[in-house]
Amino acid sequence: MAPKFRVCSLDWFERPVVFRVPFKFGAVTVTSASQLFLFAEIETGDGRRSLGATAELLVPKWFNKDPALTPDQTVGQLRRALTIARDLYLARQSADTAFGHHAACHADALSACARETIPGLAAAFGPAQIDKAILDALLRAHGVNVFDGLRGNMAGLDARLSPDIDDAAIAVYLQSRQPLSRIMLRHTVGMADTVEELSDIHRLTGCRYFKLKLSGHAAADADRLALIAAELDRAAIDYRVTLDANEQYGSHDDLTALGEALLRQPGLANLMQRLLYVEQPLPRDLTFRTPLGEFGQRFAVIVDEGESDYETFPKAVALGYRGISSKTCKGIYKSLVNGARAARWSASGNAQVFVAGEDLTCQAGLAVQQDLALLAFHGIEHSERNGHHFVGGFPGTPPEEARAFLRAHPDLYEARDGAVRLSIRDGALAIGSLGGQPGFASAIDPASIRSASTARAVASGR
Repeated sequence: MAPKFRVCSLDWFERPVVFRVPFKFGAVTVTSASQLFLFAEIETGDGRRSLGATAELLVPKWFNKDPALTPDQTVGQLRRALTIARDLYLARQSADTAFGHHAACHADALSACARETIPGLAAAFGPAQIDKAILDALLRAHGVNVFDGLRGNMAGLDARLSPDIDDAAIAVYLQSRQPLSRIMLRHTVGMADTVEELSDIHRLTGCRYFKLKLSGHAAADADRLALIAAELDRAAIDYRVTLDANEQYGSHDDLTALGEALLRQPGLANLMQRLLYVEQPLPRDLTFRTPLGEFGQRFAVIVDEGESDYETFPKAVALGYRGISSKTCKGIYKSLVNGARAARWSASGNAQVFVAGEDLTCQAGLAVQQDLALLAFHGIEHSERNGHHFVGGFPGTPPEEARAFLRAHPDLYEARDGAVRLSIRDGALAIGSLGGQPGFASAIDPASIRSASTARAVASGR
């Protein structure tokens, strides 16, 4: 029986993060952003209080790419989604399970955001952050690590929001998980990155999985991919790649042109053999209007920005999509339900469908650790990691906090070049320490992070 509790408080602060190099995806180039730190305090049935925490980057122009909005306005929508979700969660005075609180608030949060023209992907950001912090608090209250807690379904996850499957399918999936202790890093090659960097990345990290960004122009994308393929072949790397269009192909005709260009471009034959899947090529509002058709037969295609709610994955599979991304910024419970769906559908003898590990510049510390833990629980063997490359280290973080993460998780971090950074060995991240203590993948006391921010605010006169 999943434990019930009350949600007592929800609060957050932000830290500025300046990128080491520009990150260009889709039609936007990001050079800085704010990182959100959110804290949830719960009260258990026996009256004990427990504090949990999470973190996530407030990335502009990804959750909403509306050209009429400025980058700051799209971040403002994320803050508004958080506020709406906070008020709904705190309005519930009765005790419930972690998923029960989510299920009671999720639809209302999306509806309230829709009335303010905040799209579903951005609207879900609010509940997603709150759910992570609540889960952390719950696991800490009961002295349970994240992997045992998820396998034992301490959150009380069920099928009430996903009627296409049943409670039994979810239970079987959770109980069957054997979390990984190591995840291969998939290095992102942004549109502003140079092809010549790839050999150095491989030499320094051993990375052989790459995520290649597309521009939405078939001929130009094929030409650039041919340059990348030549560099990877020259370096004799046994590589695998994924392609990410970030909604830049504006029609199915444009998508067909991409498919033809990829198959006809000289120098791409080897890369095409090593291509794992294509991510979100069409705009989210076009994704569910028309089946993928021949492009979906030639290439495995997954949904990312097109995910707005629990019904997204079944709708996408019916239209020829093969997978969906897992990102903690989109919601841990949707991710777990999608994992259960993929396992059941694949076992049914139909086409293999899957959940993929993607990243929206998860920063070192809480954000990257919680996202990696969720992927490890699914058993996803490789994942895009952005933060170590476009940001690097713990920028904006008090040095003592960064050192605390290094001491607590020495397999995941290392001290290098005067900073604490992700430790990448043979192209992989070792993550065994993420399940070594109570809580959601972190041995750091949430109160210490919150108090450090308060001390800095006081020192700066804010």
